[in-house]
Amino acid sequence: MEQYIIKGGKALHGEVTIGGAKNAALGILSAAIMADDTVTVENLPDIGDINVLLQAIEKIGAKVERIDKHSVKINGSNINSMSIDYEFIRKIRASYYLLGALLGKYKKAQVALPGGCNIGSRPIDQHIKGFEALGASVKIEHGMIQAEAEELKGNHIYLDIASVGATINIMMAACLADGITIIENSAKEPHVVDAANFLNSMGASIKGAGTDVIRIKGVKSLSGSEYAIIPDQIEAGTFMFAAAATKGDVLIKNVIPKHLEAITAKLNEIGASVEEYDDAVRVIAAGRLGHTHVKTLPYPGFPTDMQPQMTAALTTSEGTSIVTETMFENRLKYVDELSRMGADIKVEGNSAVIVGVKGLTGAIVSAPDLRAGAALVIAGLVAEGFTVVEQVEYIERGYENFERKMQGLGATMAKIDIEDEKAVQKFKLKVS
Repeated sequence: MEQYIIKGGKALHGEVTIGGAKNAALGILSAAIMADDTVTVENLPDIGDINVLLQAIEKIGAKVERIDKHSVKINGSNINSMSIDYEFIRKIRASYYLLGALLGKYKKAQVALPGGCNIGSRPIDQHIKGFEALGASVKIEHGMIQAEAEELKGNHIYLDIASVGATINIMMAACLADGITIIENSAKEPHVVDAANFLNSMGASIKGAGTDVIRIKGVKSLSGSEYAIIPDQIEAGTFMFAAAATKGDVLIKNVIPKHLEAITAKLNEIGASVEEYDDAVRVIAAGRLGHTHVKTLPYPGFPTDMQPQMTAALTTSEGTSIVTETMFENRLKYVDELSRMGADIKVEGNSAVIVGVKGLTGAIVSAPDLRAGAALVIAGLVAEGFTVVEQVEYIERGYENFERKMQGLGATMAKIDIEDEKAVQKFKLKVS
């Protein structure tokens, strides 16, 4: 097991390049098995969740060829199993995308109930509703979701909530259904649009992705494609808040500024400066940040995946801020860890009331989930003294070379073995 050790109090400066979007890549890699031709996917992030999904795809008979760390070729012509049930696939939430892909292509799928970060209830009822509307029978037995259909037929589907996962899953299955499918109240997130664009590149007929009504005309089959995944808006946003929290000056490259508008608006509101370029943003913060109120909402609102990072930045801001989480009920669990570092935060229902303090102090903290782990790293960069962040395996599920990218911006930070006490002492002596 490994941990991050950080000596805080240093402003971040320099340039960082953002990788491919994790949430888009998970849907796109699942969709890639729907063609019998070879599909090439580029700009993949080299992270835990992606590598687990590629192993799952390979295990059911698809050919997976890693070109390099960020590119892969997938051929789904020899898939020999519609059942995916083994321990490591249960660790990632996006395993459910294989349901839509296999159901669409083979009219049959069986996938272990998904895991992922424990940030709250994330039911799959909207996925099931969509599959059933297309003509599939769906049941859950022995920890497995089983879906089967003699044929899939297009239908009019209204989602009760704008679920990203359900939108992508239904979209995949409907691509190879007979007739036209209309998904209303569909999610509008950038990774939904990216998955639709990828499916269209394979010959699907999808219109309206990025709006709340998606129209899909079923086709007989999908073909090979070459496709590059969009940049990761959450990774970009994490470095934006790290720059602002440390009073730094960072150019964040390989981004789509429009995808970051909600994040940019809040940074401007609390006193940071954000300069936008064609494919980059620069974040500068010269003094103490101000306070704000923020509520997480579906895109184009403020992303729930950015809520912990914003909270970390607000711990040392001037005044009182309120952060309200509307998506996941357990997403404020990390607040106790920030309190160990001297933050003044009280949780009231689904809101965190943050009274800004003049500074944080280093402590041993534990990442309860992926984005909260990134937030604790931001807090460690701000804090006086040494911070140890444990359970970094959560963080590495969604961030590639996180500590190296931070080091490239001047952060005093290292990843060390949790049992190597000498490494801890060596790091402290070196930076002291």
